[in-house]
Formats: sequence, structure tokens, C-alpha cells
Amino acid sequence: MKILSLAALLLFSLIFVSEAKRIPRCEMVRILKKAGLDRYRGYRLENWICMAYYGSKFNSGAVQGPNRNGSMDYGMFQINSRWWCSNGKGKTANGCRTSCSKFVDDDIRDDILCAKRIVRNRKWRMNAWLSWRRYCKGRNLSHWTKGCQLSLP
Repeated sequence: MKILSLAALLLFSLIFVSEAKRIPRCEMVRILKKAGLDRYRGYRLENWICMAYYGSKFNSGAVQGPNRNGSMDYGMFQINSRWWCSNGKGKTANGCRTSCSKFVDDDIRDDILCAKRIVRNRKWRMNAWLSWRRYCKGRNLSHWTKGCQLSLP
């Protein structure tokens, strides 16, 4: 029985990893700009890129935790299961009204929609992300978009 469980876990892990995608920095810049994140709620694009890099290294399948409260962080933006999505384990506010599994595939459109929802929350804004507070907040972030050939709006 243990071998069968281990085999199932291994198979699930292989499937899970194959659906994830590590996105190059300039591609992330273009994706997030096209999604309207540049200056969204007053945050320049560089903030989003910096936060995503330090949160997941631009890996759409990143999962981290458990955190001190037992929650987990999912996907490109490391969306937290205590507040923003449901992983079926423990208490959640599920502010984005979705399953955390939606944030660990290679389609990051739902991740972006949830990130926008998080930033609209006056209590949290970008401060919801420890990676942003620790590595991006109040710093010169211009190097995150440098060389990415952004077209003007």
C-alpha cells in the first residue's frame, strides 16, 4: 500500500511539474504589461516583476510552505491559501474565490486576476507579499524592465 501511495505521489509530481512554466524576465515584463499591471493601483511594472522574481523565480508551478499559520503559497505570485485561495486544508478566507491549484499551471491569467484583487484590498496592497516588502519596496527597481524593449502605450 505504501509503495502504491508513493507511486501515485510520484506520478502526480511529474504531472504537476510538467504543467508549470519558468518564464524569462522580459517575457514576464511583456505579459504583465499587456495584462495592465503597469501603474495598476499606483504600482509600476517593476514592482510586480521584482515581487514575482523573489517570490517564485518566475516559476508558475512554485509552491512554498507551510508557513507559521499552516498556509501555503502558490504560483507565480505566491498567492497565500489562508487569505486568497482554497487548498482544501485548514481555514481560508478564499478572497479570490478559487482553488489554489489554479495558480500552479502555466496559464497565469488567473494568477494576475487574483493579484489585482489582492492589491485592490486597502489593508494589503503590495504589502501582502513578504517578497515585495523585503526586496522591492522603496528601492530603485528600474533594472527589472531594462533591455526588455517595451512598446509605449
